[in-house]
Amino acid sequence: MNHFRNSTLVAILAVAVLALGACGGDDSASAPAPAAAASAPPAAAGSATISGTVTVANASDVDVDLKMDADPVCAGLHADGARSTTQVVGAGGELANAFVYVKSGLTGSFPAPAEPAVLSQVGCLYTPHVGGVQVGQTLKVVNTDPTLHNVHASPSENAEFNQAQPFQGMELDRTFDKAEVMIPFKCDVHPWMSSYLGVVDHPFFAVTAADGSFSIDGLPAGSYTLEIWHEKLGTQSADVTVEDGGSAGVDVGFEAGA
Repeated sequence: MNHFRNSTLVAILAVAVLALGACGGDDSASAPAPAAAASAPPAAAGSATISGTVTVANASDVDVDLKMDADPVCAGLHADGARSTTQVVGAGGELANAFVYVKSGLTGSFPAPAEPAVLSQVGCLYTPHVGGVQVGQTLKVVNTDPTLHNVHASPSENAEFNQAQPFQGMELDRTFDKAEVMIPFKCDVHPWMSSYLGVVDHPFFAVTAADGSFSIDGLPAGSYTLEIWHEKLGTQSADVTVEDGGSAGVDVGFEAGA
């Protein structure tokens, strides 16, 4: 009888211990997971503007005719001939297709816009020849020509891709997850086709127009370093300070052959 009671008591104690283990559990298992690393807070909206003009000296006769006879479709799209967009210079040395962006001085994060940037193949040329997107923003590449193109991007920080677009109207979407200035694009079918894309982690960039002008709007007040990039002339930098609601001018001059 005593043996039976002792066995029963042992069994009850064992069940109790198991129950306590199930309820209490391992302290390490029940501990809260460590908090994720905090990301940079959204940057405050700004109202400052930086504008200016980029020029080049001693750059006469830099534009060249393009020979497109290798593809009769391309040649037929340019009855009066096609000109290179590698280095477009105005009568006063105004330099087009220079990429201007804020290289340093910004704080906070800047969400990528939902609207895609567009790179078109028009008349067997990339349009625009120089452009920009934010990290995480969609780049939409469109073939508007009735001939085969392929889109071959050769970044050093982002993933390379090479995608054929054999039919007119085809579209290709890509995003880039790292900042990179600049990413070269080419078409392996048409060797004269080239383009460059700047990928930055903020919206404060611009490409100079045919008159060499640029404008970067909506900046927070602060002191910044701009970088001005050109595919043939290299880079220059400029320091500038702006206040809320204010504006600052920056004029940059390159020297051809320097």
